[in-house]
Amino acid sequence: MKLYLYIDRINLINKLISQSKTGNQKEFATRLNISISRLARIIEYMKDQGAPIKFDRTRNTYYYESNYSINLEIKIEKINNHDLKDINAGINFSLNNVTNAFFVH
Repeated sequence: MKLYLYIDRINLINKLISQSKTGNQKEFATRLNISISRLARIIEYMKDQGAPIKFDRTRNTYYYESNYSINLEIKIEKINNHDLKDINAGINFSLNNVTNAFFVH
């Protein structure tokens, strides 16, 4: 599932930036197995979301200008019908005895 790949990638980006061990843009993109343009879009998106990412030309690495961290994870667990009724954060659908919770953003 690509979702796990994306989460792992964001966590790795965060780790490398936190440690100031990214290398230049080309090295960083290669390490992540993505194109330079995709890396640039990801970094711009992270900046738009408030990540204080800067690039140090002397050390040739990205870094966080101030304390900042991202940690994404997914926990998947089976929810029974009784517990599903207690979930107020989303909209509940039931199809052929298969229950799914789709959360509204």
